[in-house]
Amino acid sequence: MKTPLIDPGQIKKVVVRGTNWVGDAVMTIPALRELRRILPSAHITLFTPEWSRGIFADADFIDDILIVDGAGVWKQGKALRAEDFDLAVLFTNSFSSAAAAKLGSAKYRVGYKNEGRGFLLTHSLDMPGWRDEKHEIFYYLNIVAELETLLYGESKVLENEPRFELTVSEERKNEARKMLSDAGCDRDKKIVAFCPGSTNSRAKRWQAESYAALADKLKEELDANVVLIGAPDEIDVSLNVSQLAKHPPVMLTGKTSLSQVVAILSVCDLLVSNDTGPAHISAALGKPTLAIFGPTNPKTTRPFPANAEIIRKEVECSPCMLRDCPIDHRCMTRISPDEVFRSAQFIVHNLAE
Repeated sequence: MKTPLIDPGQIKKVVVRGTNWVGDAVMTIPALRELRRILPSAHITLFTPEWSRGIFADADFIDDILIVDGAGVWKQGKALRAEDFDLAVLFTNSFSSAAAAKLGSAKYRVGYKNEGRGFLLTHSLDMPGWRDEKHEIFYYLNIVAELETLLYGESKVLENEPRFELTVSEERKNEARKMLSDAGCDRDKKIVAFCPGSTNSRAKRWQAESYAALADKLKEELDANVVLIGAPDEIDVSLNVSQLAKHPPVMLTGKTSLSQVVAILSVCDLLVSNDTGPAHISAALGKPTLAIFGPTNPKTTRPFPANAEIIRKEVECSPCMLRDCPIDHRCMTRISPDEVFRSAQFIVHNLAE
C-alpha cells in the first residue's frame, strides 16, 4: 500500500472536466460512478458542454453541472474559482483544460501529463502504455484509480466491473412516448430506431440503401415502427434513407434535442446505428443495440455493455480510422441488410417472449 498523498477529509467539492464528444461522455460514466464511490460525501460537479445535460440530467452519481460552452480559458478559470473546488479531475487531454483548472485555484488537480501540461497539475499521470489496446472506458477509469491511490494508498477501481446504468426519469420517458405517437408511431408495435448518420466521419456510415432495405424488412416481416434519429447536420442521410425506402420511416432527425434523443432511446425496443454517440447512449440505457462498425476499432470504442452487439466485417484495411474511404468502402458494403435483419429479428422475437 502506498502512502496517501491527498487527505480525503479535505475533499468537499470536486469538479470533473467532462469530454467534448457524445460517445466519449457516455464512456466516462463508469469512471464517474467510481469517483462517487471513492468520494461518497463530496459534492461532484461536471464541467461540460451544454449538450451533456441531455445525458446526465437524471444521473445519480453527480450533483451539479457547470457549463463550459463559449468560455475561453480565463473565463473558465474564473467560473471554477468562484465555486472554490478542492479537487479538479481532468478527463480531457488538452492544455487549455489544465490551464483553466490551474486558474480555477483547485488545491489538487489530477490528469494525464500529455501536451506539456504536467506543470499545471498537482498530480500528473503518465499516459497508460495500453491506451490503444484496451477499451476507452479504462482510460478514464485509470484516472480515478490513480486518484483513489492518492487518497487511500491503494485502489480497487480497475478490479470492479464497469457500471453504466444511465437513467431517464418517467416524466422524460412519457414525453418521449408522446413525441413518438405524435410523429406517427404505433405504440402497440415494436419501435426500432436508426441512426444512419455520423457527425464527424462519412466513412462510418453504412449505406443509406442498406438502411432503407432494413427498414422495409422490419416493417414487412416484423410490422415494426422504424424511427430515424440524428443531429441537424445528419438530415441529408436520413432523408436519403427515407426516400429509398418503400415504407418511409418516421423522421425525427434534426427535430430533437440530445435530451429528447436520450429519452426516445430509453423507450425504443432496439437501436441500429453506426459507430456514433447514440449507440453508446442506447447501450448505457440497457437497450438492445446493434452497432455497425467499419473504419473504427471496436476493441477500443465499441459500446461496452453486453446488450450491445457489434456487426463488422474483417477486411484487410480496417480499422483504418479514416473519415473518408479512399477506395471502395468494403468494410461497410460487405455488411448486408439481411445480416443485420437476422440479428434484429432475433432481438425483437426475444423481446416478445
